[in-house]
Amino acid sequence: MSVAAVVIGRNEGERLVACLEALQGQVGQIVYVDSGSTDGSLTVAQSLGAKVISLDMTLPFTAARARNAGVSALGDEVGFVQLLDGDCVLRAGWIETATAFLDATPEAAVACGRRRERHPEHSIYNALIDEEWDTPVGMTKACGGDALMRLAALRAVGGYHEGLIAGEEPELCLRLRQAGWQVWRLDAEMTWHDAALTQFGQWWRRCRRAGHAFAEGAYLHGASPEKHWVAETRRALLWGAALPLFILAASIGVTGWMMLGLFVYPLQIARLARRRSLKWAFFTTLAKFPEAHGALQFYVTCLRGGEARIIEYK
Repeated sequence: MSVAAVVIGRNEGERLVACLEALQGQVGQIVYVDSGSTDGSLTVAQSLGAKVISLDMTLPFTAARARNAGVSALGDEVGFVQLLDGDCVLRAGWIETATAFLDATPEAAVACGRRRERHPEHSIYNALIDEEWDTPVGMTKACGGDALMRLAALRAVGGYHEGLIAGEEPELCLRLRQAGWQVWRLDAEMTWHDAALTQFGQWWRRCRRAGHAFAEGAYLHGASPEKHWVAETRRALLWGAALPLFILAASIGVTGWMMLGLFVYPLQIARLARRRSLKWAFFTTLAKFPEAHGALQFYVTCLRGGEARIIEYK
């Protein structure tokens, strides 16, 4: 079966060049979907042999819409499609490893590997992302933005949910699994990623986007047997909204409740630190505040009958 790549991006500059150059000779076709770049990305992609699709930016942008546009441009001769973000570089040997696995495992629709942050030493936020992507090897529930997929399976379930501003990959994988397919995390190097996440505000917005994805995912599939992202949404709302409001309200005129508030979060950090590192525990706890913000943002948008807008952090 032939293999194609669908790359999405906007104003990625040299990162896009590195992404497309690394794909040369690894796949038979490259489709680049651009979402309003002003840095010459379209011209660069064409010069590197990619078929270029420019999204209509008068419509709300989502990464899911961009991926679907790229997949729609592929012919029936394509058996597998490598989905890739424009700030990622495919590792040598990944395509061979992943296609061999999918060929040998007909019940599998998705294969993903280790996505590594290229510069985890540049910031604590980059390091946290790199740790986040170190997921267990074996059959799993979901993949990230980079993955090799069986094109027929992807099309059979209708592709990505274009209305989601984040969390489109886990939602897609849930539907694939409901249709009887499997998702696998292989013990193989897949991509380098360049997050360039160096500021606290960027990290905060990324976490807010995650909270929005949790709430929307639970809204769509919370009633499914696995209760998709219900627990994640509850934790965000509890630790990031309900508990702080309760402590604040209870402490009015009762100083002791405020003292409780000074201890409950450090105790939670200490409890989580027993699983991994103190750094991870601190930021996992702190992340509940922007996650709650994102979840509440989703609920407010629903009540108003509005349309969610993408939360960008770069």
